[in-house]
Amino acid sequence: MTTLLDAWRHRPTHQLVWSLAAPMILSNLTVPLVSLVDSIVAGHLPHTQDLGAVTVGSAVYALPVWSLGFLRMGTTGFAAQAKGAGDASALRTVQIQALLLAMVLGVLTGLLMMPLLPWLVAQMHSTPLMTGRTLDYLHVRLLGLPAALLNYALAGWFIGTQRARITLTLLLTTNLVNIALNLLFVPAFGWGVPGIALASVIGEWCGALYGLWRAAQALRELGGHIDWPALHGWRHWMPLLRVNRDIFLRTLALEGVFFSLSLLGARLGDATVAANALLMNGLLLTAFGLDGLANAVEALCGHAIGARDPHALRRALVVAGGWSLIGSIACASFFGSAGHLFVDLQTNLPEVRNAAYRYLPWLTALPIVAVWSYLLDGLFIGATRAREMRDGMLVSVLLYALLAWITRGLGNQGLWLAFLVFMAMRGLSLGWLGWRIRQREAWTA
Repeated sequence: MTTLLDAWRHRPTHQLVWSLAAPMILSNLTVPLVSLVDSIVAGHLPHTQDLGAVTVGSAVYALPVWSLGFLRMGTTGFAAQAKGAGDASALRTVQIQALLLAMVLGVLTGLLMMPLLPWLVAQMHSTPLMTGRTLDYLHVRLLGLPAALLNYALAGWFIGTQRARITLTLLLTTNLVNIALNLLFVPAFGWGVPGIALASVIGEWCGALYGLWRAAQALRELGGHIDWPALHGWRHWMPLLRVNRDIFLRTLALEGVFFSLSLLGARLGDATVAANALLMNGLLLTAFGLDGLANAVEALCGHAIGARDPHALRRALVVAGGWSLIGSIACASFFGSAGHLFVDLQTNLPEVRNAAYRYLPWLTALPIVAVWSYLLDGLFIGATRAREMRDGMLVSVLLYALLAWITRGLGNQGLWLAFLVFMAMRGLSLGWLGWRIRQREAWTA
């Protein structure tokens, strides 16, 4: 206990954590803010199917984007450790590898997704009108996929090198352009669901161009050089690809859970799937906000591991963990007291509002349950220990699938119960794996 208190009282660590976390919280909150604006704009269109189309279309688009999130997480860990070790050449190499992977995967994945769209949307069992509008949304939305992946790679490198303010301006550029064009294309121009998709595409490409410009500026400040001949051999790519493979499998499993919420919710009716989407916007607001502290953990723990400093590692975890707990309690209090207002802000459709009200207690409980998985994800990402993250996620998903099947007779209440237990198991499994690594004194070995 004394060691924990000493770590908590270390003022320089508080300053370091918040110098990274504050801009990341602000930048992360712009991401679900875009989904929130999409929902508000679509929720005030004349038909329930418009909101459902954006909800389902966003879930389908999230499949490749979230599944390829390793481009951000893997890049952060390697960049943070290279910075901790003072290796400028490694920092340059990590950046170019991440950008090349992002561009190649963005183009290939977009081409592969196009013929699969009718089948993916058909799995939602939505009405013909909603299916048609969903496909209209996705045909436009996929044009922004390469830019979205470039933004992942750029953000990961900026976080790992502790340039959190650049990450903030990158995401602000992307998301504020998106929001502004959303309000222009739909209420002003009347372009409906395709207008929402087009706003997102333009925002993503504006963010990517801005990020590439700032990355070029950052490289001019570094020493070292890229070993271009080495990049032609697989050996130089294997550490990054191995970590990215495991993060990919972990993220694919996680995305499967979120996709199943949309899939199973859609089978319970249009109002239910729309209500679940509004509540998930609340969870995303919480997750992306608290992820700012997890991003600080990624950078600081990766730096401590690169520098082989176990004391800095402990202090970063304790300080970020304490603030994460405080933040999760604040989020739970907000949804407990102002949940109805949060729902009403997003839609004026009575059937959707009434459905969402019934499930607000689940949203209130989620921040305190889920916060530990966010924090521990940051530790494992900074340490580039992707295999353990993968294993913990697979155990959690299996438990979720079992509970979703057992509670299927409870309808949407059973679905939310399974999801809450899933989030709890994520934190517990990573905590146990982290404790085992600590017992071996292997974090900074």
